[in-house]
Amino acid sequence: MPKLVVPFTKMHGAGNDFIVLDNRFLHLSYDELADLARRFCPRRFGVGADGVLALSSPEEEGHDYRMQYVNPDGSRAGMCGNGARCLARFARAGGLISEPLVFASDDGVYQASVPDDPEANVRLFVPNPKHFDAQRVLAAGGTVSYIWTGTHHTVVFVRDVATANVEKIGPRIRHDAALAPEGANVNFVQIESAAPAKVQVRTFEKGVEGETLACGTGALAAALVARLMDRVDGEEVEVVARGGTLRVGFALNEHGHVRDLWLEGPAVAVYQGMLEI
Repeated sequence: MPKLVVPFTKMHGAGNDFIVLDNRFLHLSYDELADLARRFCPRRFGVGADGVLALSSPEEEGHDYRMQYVNPDGSRAGMCGNGARCLARFARAGGLISEPLVFASDDGVYQASVPDDPEANVRLFVPNPKHFDAQRVLAAGGTVSYIWTGTHHTVVFVRDVATANVEKIGPRIRHDAALAPEGANVNFVQIESAAPAKVQVRTFEKGVEGETLACGTGALAAALVARLMDRVDGEEVEVVARGGTLRVGFALNEHGHVRDLWLEGPAVAVYQGMLEI
């Protein structure tokens, strides 16, 4: 049987990298995308990526497209903040001209503002976070902060993020029974400055099952938990990851609840290629 040749674009948002496909024409099923992710995301043996992004046709009126995201292990991911910004830039380059772009994901409906300048940052408008718990007790002992920002996140504050044992502690928390069945990403966060608000973060991501150079929903979690626990001031937080810098903005209402949440940062097209599947 002849192989299908699939064009792709390699993109990254602050070092969080993706294989991006225009699925409006390919019509690959979720299972086919999962197989592709397992085959091509491993580094050294494939293209190398933190996941596969598919720009699929919208399913509802008023939407510009549907975002499908698959982790390297083939598992489905509801939302990826860096991936969503990369896919928005990809969609704009692919001829979608609405401003902002409106798209659906497995997690819900989002909007993205994409400047004409291909080097300018892309801003993602994000639904309000849920399930904030400043002290979630772990089955293995100890506590973490917990918040949902499109996917499940925990936050661990550390004095020096550079020396945090992400690869040892990250998997323990990610698989802790208190976070079952979904598990959670684990963000190690250092407060660099309370005002202006600036934090450093390293993230162990489920699905990737390792540390990534940046995590968009993790940046949201780090910034929001830091603010909600009064570790930083203001309504905009600079989040420094190993792969680059992101910005998180929001407003707090009179009850201290988050609204008008956004994530901004780079969305870079690196190269284009072809895959045989």
